[in-house]
Amino acid sequence: MNKLSVIVPMLNEAARIASTLDALRRGAPDAEIVVVDGGSADSSVAIARPLCDALIVAPRGRARQMNAGARAAHGDTLAFVHADTIVPATFAADIAAALSDPAVVGGRFDVQLDASSLPYRIIGAMISLRSRISRTGTGDQAIFVRRGVFDRLGGFPDLELCEDLEFSRRLKRAGRVACLRSRVTTSARRWTRDGVARTVVRMWLIRAMYLMGVPPARLKRIYADTR
Repeated sequence: MNKLSVIVPMLNEAARIASTLDALRRGAPDAEIVVVDGGSADSSVAIARPLCDALIVAPRGRARQMNAGARAAHGDTLAFVHADTIVPATFAADIAAALSDPAVVGGRFDVQLDASSLPYRIIGAMISLRSRISRTGTGDQAIFVRRGVFDRLGGFPDLELCEDLEFSRRLKRAGRVACLRSRVTTSARRWTRDGVARTVVRMWLIRAMYLMGVPPARLKRIYADTR
């Protein structure tokens, strides 16, 4: 039976990391959980260390942190879960069911935001629909992949932004991508802080500009940190 390793990149997530790791233990009780800290200045490391199987430090940047976690992990299947994302109780079972089809190289989950009002519910539904149509996922959707495929693709590209989009595009070319109906719940803090309409427009603009070839370093300037 394939072993699942879950990699969680983390940076200053003291308020959320315990909930994320607790949900992972419930949803994937037999999985290896590897937390990769990018230099947190708060108590994230102290909180996370007893709740995971391994905690390592890597240079700041989600791509670098996730690749470092993949190198440290021992599983045949890798899943990447952001530190502000809560997985469902069926997380490991859903991944195993998807990968029981040998044609499937990886996949992602549907997503919902942790705010209950209508605009946030619509955002989650639209992200999931767009992802299902395009067969690509974002980092908030708990991307998973067979290790052999991950290695062949060279892991996540070392980009300052859109590393998840680029990896998903490469994954789609490698084989069938599973778009699971089970939902992960991710933080709405960016939308709450900056406003729903403004954030949606910014997200779509960043995506469009990246696909048109604008360097991620330039895009990073309009994608502020929300921690």
